[in-house]
Amino acid sequence: MTFEPKPIASRASWKGSTLDWRADSLHVFQPAEIEEIDAALRHLKGLGDLDFPEITPATFPLPNVGAYFVRLRDELRFGRGFVLLRGLPRERYSADDMARIYYGFGVHLGAPGPQSWQGELLGNVIDVSDVEADPRGYHKGGRQNFHTDSSDIVALLCLRAAKSGGKSRIASSVGIHDAICERRPDIARRLYEGYRYRRMELDAKFGEGVVVSEKPVPIYVVRDGELSSYYMLNYAKMAAQHGLSTLSDFDLEALEEIQRLANSEEFYLDMSIGEGDIQFLNNRIMLHSRTDYEDWPEVARRRHMLRLWLQMPTWPAMPAEQVLHTAGDRLLWRRQRRPRMEFPTAYLEDMAQYLREGRKLVAAA
Repeated sequence: MTFEPKPIASRASWKGSTLDWRADSLHVFQPAEIEEIDAALRHLKGLGDLDFPEITPATFPLPNVGAYFVRLRDELRFGRGFVLLRGLPRERYSADDMARIYYGFGVHLGAPGPQSWQGELLGNVIDVSDVEADPRGYHKGGRQNFHTDSSDIVALLCLRAAKSGGKSRIASSVGIHDAICERRPDIARRLYEGYRYRRMELDAKFGEGVVVSEKPVPIYVVRDGELSSYYMLNYAKMAAQHGLSTLSDFDLEALEEIQRLANSEEFYLDMSIGEGDIQFLNNRIMLHSRTDYEDWPEVARRRHMLRLWLQMPTWPAMPAEQVLHTAGDRLLWRRQRRPRMEFPTAYLEDMAQYLREGRKLVAAA
């Protein structure tokens, strides 16, 4: 019997053209909440100059705001799949204190994990393509294609906005899945079958050594009525380019159909993330990208976001057939981490020094 994928039709199945996200996916911090956040920051700094792994719900206590983050776990899982937090007075805090607050929020929601072979627990998303010899997507400027990340939740904090542009463009994986099931069931079936992915070589080398997935990774999996999406267009194309898989015209059409729909005015939702704003996305049911932007030439003035990858121990495990970056990888990546490497002030100074000296930052071989 031929497998026939069915629409999910949950609250997460939305279209950006018809969604008023401010009605149920925007949280504006109130004065009492800001006071509690300030008190948590004072408590944390009173314990000494702690590194990120030492920031916990105990060292960054949030009696009431923390309860909001506990409730947010279910909203991200069963609701629209995203939220924007607004109202942090960016001008009140240094960049490093913003990072401390942000990470503190993260530990009340889930478990921060490393984002690459370097072991960073907090990613600095900034264009340093003139510094790094082979920069990854989050260290380049310009627009990005729609994709998912390798975590349960992905979050962004805006430290510094671009000169112009650079909106966060998101789309519902569930909404796109449902549309494909209804409009192109042949493509839906192909996406459920999956594709072989080739990941970054250094992620494999410093992890468990697996460069390409042994089996096709399904773009869509449904377990107990919940959709899980893992869409990495570039990884699928890299596998084919290295001769590790073959992609027919129809295979590519199916992959690109997600991109096409996500980039259509029917499905995408643009969000201007202002300085101090924080966006949380359920990575299993959301796609994210970025519009093009104009940046400043000086490193210290460039568009600068901080990224968190959170695992959610309270959620069912991600379907095993969609796991590309394993728990073993993350444990091994952590060994590469240098203390305090993620603090924005230190990171920007490192980048500026490379520019002053005319050197290129080259990853370890």
